[in-house]
Amino acid sequence: MKVIFTALALCLANLAAFAQDDAQKFANTITGEDLKRHLTIVAGAEMEGRETGTEGQRKAAAYIESQFKMLGLQSPSSINNYQQPYQIFKDSFLFSSLKIGKKNYVFATDFINSPLAIVEPKLKAKKIVFAGYGIDDSLYNDYTGKDVKGKIVVFISGEPKKDGNYIVSGTTKSSIWTYPGISGKVAAAKKHGALAAFVINPALTSLSQAQIENARKTSMYFPGNEDVSKKLDYITILPSLAKNILGEVVFNDVIKKATVSEPLNTVRKETKAKTRFSYTKQHIAFTSTNVIGYIEGSDKKDEYVFLTAHYDHLGKIGDKIYYGADDDGSGTVSVLEMAEAFSKAKQEGKGPRRSVVFMTVSGEEKGLWGSEYYSDHPIFPLDKTTVDLNTDMVGRVDTERKTADSLNYVYVIGHNKLSSELPGINEAANDKSSRLSLDYKFDDPNDRERIYYRSDHYNFAKKGVPVLFFYDGMLMADYHKPTDTVDKINFELMEKRVHVIFLTAWEIANRDSMLKRDIPLPKGER
Repeated sequence: MKVIFTALALCLANLAAFAQDDAQKFANTITGEDLKRHLTIVAGAEMEGRETGTEGQRKAAAYIESQFKMLGLQSPSSINNYQQPYQIFKDSFLFSSLKIGKKNYVFATDFINSPLAIVEPKLKAKKIVFAGYGIDDSLYNDYTGKDVKGKIVVFISGEPKKDGNYIVSGTTKSSIWTYPGISGKVAAAKKHGALAAFVINPALTSLSQAQIENARKTSMYFPGNEDVSKKLDYITILPSLAKNILGEVVFNDVIKKATVSEPLNTVRKETKAKTRFSYTKQHIAFTSTNVIGYIEGSDKKDEYVFLTAHYDHLGKIGDKIYYGADDDGSGTVSVLEMAEAFSKAKQEGKGPRRSVVFMTVSGEEKGLWGSEYYSDHPIFPLDKTTVDLNTDMVGRVDTERKTADSLNYVYVIGHNKLSSELPGINEAANDKSSRLSLDYKFDDPNDRERIYYRSDHYNFAKKGVPVLFFYDGMLMADYHKPTDTVDKINFELMEKRVHVIFLTAWEIANRDSMLKRDIPLPKGER
């Protein structure tokens, strides 16, 4: 028996060695030369910066699709030609009117609003109630003792201080009631039963033409899973209109106190006035896409490894193209090269046990739109998705990195989250190949940049899928500038990084079991 077990052990060891040789063989097909060839196209002038919803983005999607076809990747049966569509929108102002009592007020003269701030196109109310700063918090509350149900709430921007510190935060730093501010205040008014909100901005004594034009139309936006029932109409009113509503005495008192951030929760004012508001806008739909192809696995084909990147960037501003070579042309072409490596393995009978999905998404620069859409409308079951390895900026050197390994590193984010097995697999893949310095700097819970929440892997993590995010840290220098160009890419270093990502994917795609999900998702949101 001992001889049999020894022979079996040797056999398994040899199989593991051959598997590792295979992995390295196919990793070596990923070259700096090929990465550059793809990136020169993806981040070229013809793509016009690949802004989501533009012709440049559509050209980039078509190129990625053509590469997936050429590599023989399968297209998911639920979508056409590798592209998963999702809708985005633009709204434009057509008409607005506001009447309080017997007086008519004029858009862009007395008040202003974004089309996105209007849910109900018409509303009527009989009373307007002043609610201080509009804050509803356990440490400070402007709604105590006030009945706003069925009425319009009016509040002023800002938040109060006491003894030099903001009351809510307890420090010299403002709280969420200042930024993002307005969304929380409007939600508080909605919770208390208000029909709408008027926001006083005391600094807005007049409106520039640019402010007016910006209020007449929205940028492209993605509605996601937004619950419209929780939203509330709100408009921003100029001080002259606020004075008419509150009366001169109360208005002057409010402005005086707000100027020095005094509490306003004791100021009480309710105005009886029939108020009518109407708003008409044009709602225009556009389509953007995620590009998805996959290689079917063998005995574990119903489990999935995802390799992701975002292919969109900032587009054109005037005549300047924001090329986005590093952000995230580098990740996009990395996914293409890893797809080719896995495809070659499959063709040679060395294909992965699990299915490997290659997905490049759009809308990342706008707010992780494409990956949010996918995670809410998954093509492959998320509970069978063992990992998402996301690659967003792997072609440059962090200009702020001062350590000796600045030409031999990659930042890895997510190593201590969701799965305890991930870091060991990634570190072993690195040890057997590029021997990079794996820097976990951005996994610090006190990371001021909040990098963990800023790329597409986060939408997988929110659903419980283990993730790793590979990143070069280039937040200064050419980040989000027209100078993020192909000539700045370090392809030798980029090749090393992509080898590590590929070998990590290879191991996860071929191991016996899915990754454990044994670490809670950290608290925090984008």
